Amino acid sequence: MRKIAAATAVAVALLANGLAGAGLGVAAAAPAGAMQPTSLYAPSALVLTVEPGTGDAEGSVQRAVTLSCAPTPSGTHPAAAEACAELRLAQGDFTALTPIDPPLCTHLWKPVTVRADGVWNGKRVSHVQTFPNTCIKSASTGVVFDF
Repeated sequence: MRKIAAATAVAVALLANGLAGAGLGVAAAAPAGAMQPTSLYAPSALVLTVEPGTGDAEGSVQRAVTLSCAPTPSGTHPAAAEACAELRLAQGDFTALTPIDPPLCTHLWKPVTVRADGVWNGKRVSHVQTFPNTCIKSASTGVVFDF
């Protein structure tokens, strides 16, 4: 089930960035000129999700947004420009995200899992990370998973 969700997320991300119309990923034969890129920017389109729990097969997505960072920030993410800036600063490494002012968090165990699937600077991305609670998630991921 997770593989289907990841494949769907990548397809959505590619469609959001306009790559499907350029013939990428299409099995039908196309003229040589049809495979020209539609943009000077490497694609950066992601589907970001937050789900309660530890990310096992029984979990369900609580919230999901799209985020496209090239050529300009867009998508359904409520703070697309800030999220793209944080990802650029971390060079697309979700484990290197750092908040500006991390809050003081309790040790309450109410796990939450975040996922990122799609393309960052032309490279396939699939990231899953579980945090002990939403406060620690926010303290660890900044604006990127704050939706």
